[in-house]
Amino acid sequence: MTPHPDIIWGTDALTLRLTTDAGHPPRLALGAAPGRAALPLVEIELAGHGRTGTSGKRHVDGSVSRRLRYAGHTTADRQLTVRTHDPVTDLRAATHYRLDDGAPVLHTWTEVTAGKSPLDVESVSSFVLAGIAELLGAPGPGQWERDVSIWTATNPWSGEYRWSGAPLGDAGLVDTGMTRFGQTGTKNRITRTSTGAWPSSEHLPTGWLAGPSAVLAWQIEHNGSWHAEVADRFDEILLLLSGPTRREHAWSLRLAPGESFTTVPVTVALAPDRDTAIAHLTGHRRATRRPHPDTTELPVVFNDFMNCLMGDPTTEKLLPLIRAAAATGCEYFVVDAGWYDDERAGEGPGGVPGWWDSVGAWEPSSSRFPGGLAEVTDAVKAAGMIPGLWLEPEVVGVRSPLASALPDEAFFRRDGVRLTEWGRHQLDLTHPAARAHLDATVDRLVTEFGLGYLKLDYNIDIGAGTDSGPHGPGQGLLAHNRAYLDWLDGVHDRHPGLVLEGCAAGGMRIDHATLAHVPVQSLTDQQDALLLAAVAAAAPVAVPPEQGAVWACPQPGQSDEEIVFTLVSALLGRVHLSGRIDLLPPDRLALVTEALDSYRGYRSTLAHAVPSWPLGLPGWRDDWLALALDTGTETLLAIWRRGGAEEVCELDAPAGTHSVVPVYPQVAPGGAVLDAERGRLRIDLPQAPSARLLRLSRAAAPLS
Repeated sequence: MTPHPDIIWGTDALTLRLTTDAGHPPRLALGAAPGRAALPLVEIELAGHGRTGTSGKRHVDGSVSRRLRYAGHTTADRQLTVRTHDPVTDLRAATHYRLDDGAPVLHTWTEVTAGKSPLDVESVSSFVLAGIAELLGAPGPGQWERDVSIWTATNPWSGEYRWSGAPLGDAGLVDTGMTRFGQTGTKNRITRTSTGAWPSSEHLPTGWLAGPSAVLAWQIEHNGSWHAEVADRFDEILLLLSGPTRREHAWSLRLAPGESFTTVPVTVALAPDRDTAIAHLTGHRRATRRPHPDTTELPVVFNDFMNCLMGDPTTEKLLPLIRAAAATGCEYFVVDAGWYDDERAGEGPGGVPGWWDSVGAWEPSSSRFPGGLAEVTDAVKAAGMIPGLWLEPEVVGVRSPLASALPDEAFFRRDGVRLTEWGRHQLDLTHPAARAHLDATVDRLVTEFGLGYLKLDYNIDIGAGTDSGPHGPGQGLLAHNRAYLDWLDGVHDRHPGLVLEGCAAGGMRIDHATLAHVPVQSLTDQQDALLLAAVAAAAPVAVPPEQGAVWACPQPGQSDEEIVFTLVSALLGRVHLSGRIDLLPPDRLALVTEALDSYRGYRSTLAHAVPSWPLGLPGWRDDWLALALDTGTETLLAIWRRGGAEEVCELDAPAGTHSVVPVYPQVAPGGAVLDAERGRLRIDLPQAPSARLLRLSRAAAPLS
């Protein structure tokens, strides 16, 4: 039998090598040839077909995957597709690899198709790669245990983007030495898993492995359940990424002969260091999202919720806020939650608003707006701004008339029982009645009130999913997740200028599947300005700065430094102004206006800026925080002092920096001094809390 030649494919930035010898499944390596630890291109689990040569909870070494054989490949326009076949079940798989233009970024997914017989699919990997220790510069037995670190982010509600890393040994994966006795390694793994409709409610679906000479970063691009695992195999390290599985997420799918299933996509980036890897992922996020003018124009939004009206809007309260927002230079004015609440019931048990379990019809309140909601939206337009509204489209309150008007099949159910979570039912957007209701609602509101902005919130996590369809709850949730993204595209198709803001209790839907379909993403519900600074500084790891909506909530009674502090947190992202700015004295309101004037001067550069962290990734309680954005010609540096005795901070200046000037505020105590010879920047902030936004200019390149 003539052996198949290896497939060597890629670009100068990243090369893939796949072995396709006849006696084994095709195996992948990045750069060097696959070693004995290499795994099949895809790991597939079918009911009735377990694993071979190992057991435990890991999703590798499946018998189906071991049987896959090379069946051909095609290349076109930076994409490689490798076809494989299992002769026992007649399953066919097509694994797709797409390279970003000019960057070491690999986007990948797999399609599996049933052959002559039905198949019960229980897990399909989106990406699997072994040999990572050698790839990252830590080859050899046990070396990976101390020399390769795993970095992920815990992402609790209002405490998002809390990045931390540890060597694999400290994180729980150790070399047990069993390979010396003929074993593949341990049966253990490090996992990050999300179950339900909030994909980032515990961990972000992104992270990286860092070694002595390289970093491999990854993101799972799905707005529902996902799974990631790192494990050892033959003195090496593997990474497996996937969407939902049967074991973790109650997901399974029966494929009839000829039917196919496509995994959720994932993207990985290989780079010499963390910030470069994040820059590559940031570039991928920008290149693969739906184009929208909002992500290049970056208009300033006033939203009446945070530390302001907090879900209690009325005409009387809104009109002075509209005047103040227009005076500071805001371009959108969004009326947040409560505009539909005609009961005026106040708060219920546990601080939940009285309207919480009655939403769904989305009709304006007549008691809150005696002259009609149009009186408010017309005032917004008369002030030179564009009006917007808050909407929570996927839920219907148990007391809403819609709960009985829509058919049971339009809602999530399990075992025939409609699901209820925190007083709400969950719409299933795979059902035409649910989608028709939302389409009619959006079209009515946009047309009637001339809206240019909708903030789409989602405040429940409905759990494993719905079994209303022919498959289990996990597949029901996956189908809804994909239908939701399709619905977003439909809204944009009908209303091209409309801005959709993604939100899920703040940052509970921070995933690239969502980010690729909305131009603005709410980062958090955090109300404390000191803690919000840590959120704002860390978020660009996962969200491009031109998409990340950051609250800035100046309040009466705050000092100048406190107002500057809250504004600086928003100035390297999307400014979402709130707070009782209508009650600010003129000198404090002038500080707000100065911030927005400064922002308009550079905001267009944020759409291509690359983030870095000169003081390291922000710690939740760090006294000093810093975020830098390289715009290509200069660096914008935000720095915060939250506490501690140290009034001075020193950090490395970007290479070539020749001057530092304040951006906001223009005049303030303290200062920044550049030691160009040493490449160091000294920043003096005598008060805590305080913050500054600085511009670091680079010397022009000499003429050749």
